[in-house]
Amino acid sequence: MNDKARRTALIGMYAAIAVVLSYVEMLLPITIGIPGAKPGFANIIIVFAIYSVSGVSAFIINFIRILIIGMLFGNFVSIAFSICGALVSLAVMLAVKRIKGIHSLGVSICGGVSHNLGQIAAASFLVKNYSIFYYLPVLMIAGILSGIVIGIVSGLLLKRLNHMIK
Repeated sequence: MNDKARRTALIGMYAAIAVVLSYVEMLLPITIGIPGAKPGFANIIIVFAIYSVSGVSAFIINFIRILIIGMLFGNFVSIAFSICGALVSLAVMLAVKRIKGIHSLGVSICGGVSHNLGQIAAASFLVKNYSIFYYLPVLMIAGILSGIVIGIVSGLLLKRLNHMIK
């Protein structure tokens, strides 16, 4: 299989897994005590894709997932907030990945925190109210915690499956 076909197949497979993980997350009664905060299980695939395929592929996978889940279970506003968070998060994760000594755990934590920053910035712009930033410290804690979990799981997947991808 040539590289383009292989990359396309991986993007499709990863996007499908990310959609399923998003759907499963919606079904599970997971409450971490912070309104609006979710674990973000699909980000396991995004971090994995950053390391195993490319940043562009991770963007495509995330965009496909956001659109499908948004069209099935959300609305335009939820899609817009998700895209804002995803764009900021992916940009930060790709930048942090370039720093020597930072591995998937650190990349994932930075991604979780920056995702929340992107969504809060989008929300404050939309409602023209900056007092929403008072909620940011709580969301930062949630971003760190979910980033740790996502980073650990994606790191384990990278160790176990990366040889099959390459």
